[in-house]
Amino acid sequence: MSGPAPRPVVVVGDLMVDVVARMAAPLAVGSDTPARVRSRPGGAGANVAAWLAVAGAPVTLVARTGDDDAARAAVARLAGHGVTPAVAVDPSLATGTCVVLVAADGERSMLPDAGANAALAPADLPDGAFARGAHLHLTGYPLLRDGPPRAAALEALRRARGVGMTVSLDPSSAAPLEALGPDRFLALAGEVDLLVPNRDEALTLASASDPQAAARALCAYAREVVVTLGAEGALWTDGGSVLDAPAATAGPVADTTGAGDAFTAALAVALAEGRSTDDAVRFAAAAGAHAVSIAEVIPALARRSDIERLLND
Repeated sequence: MSGPAPRPVVVVGDLMVDVVARMAAPLAVGSDTPARVRSRPGGAGANVAAWLAVAGAPVTLVARTGDDDAARAAVARLAGHGVTPAVAVDPSLATGTCVVLVAADGERSMLPDAGANAALAPADLPDGAFARGAHLHLTGYPLLRDGPPRAAALEALRRARGVGMTVSLDPSSAAPLEALGPDRFLALAGEVDLLVPNRDEALTLASASDPQAAARALCAYAREVVVTLGAEGALWTDGGSVLDAPAATAGPVADTTGAGDAFTAALAVALAEGRSTDDAVRFAAAAGAHAVSIAEVIPALARRSDIERLLND
């Protein structure tokens, strides 16, 4: 069941090419490990935008790519889902690339080269997309990078707040958060409506050892906090009430890459539709489970009905 149509969403973040190495055995450091390797579009911003479109939201993606075939293919695929691409083309830098090492149990480690994403600038933000009644979703990577990307992220936040848009923030990655400094990251972001870290990011940001304590502490910086916990589900809090949501099951784990992005996108849509917090988090968990089972970061054939079916099973 759905309520009002979702509001338009502006996503600011990375568009990458993922080179995925699915390993048949644990990594043999200094030697060979059999793997199945393929390339596919990815990037936290692009992932969230694609899943927002799958879940039914009108969405604009703000990103920067190289002038290459990989970027053109990724943008065409996003547009095919219904994403409006506001993608600047860099004249000298290649599209970002991320090498993803996927273990036999589906867990992944990533080696990113930001490429053109490192040159995202305030001038890349489209004027007409920031409007009252819309929503900004900012992925953490632009805010974590010095120079033009951080300036672009701060300008996106300024424009959104200036016209009364709501704001959600995904911190994106625990190691860069630690390197920048959690306090500095939170100060740069300012107060947001929804903060969606995973377990490691939440513990890093709050300097805590328990996800629930971390979530409560982070409500000093966000109206609502949802911490994703992988196979353990997710927890939501507004600083007072706490809701634990179990993980959904869609079948064997194929790849955990992008599951958090699918979760975040579905959560934003469900909340915008007026679903209860419990229903919204369960819908988001179903989207994350679907992403894990199909191993598609920018989904090729996913439909909202697939998510709803999992929710109702």
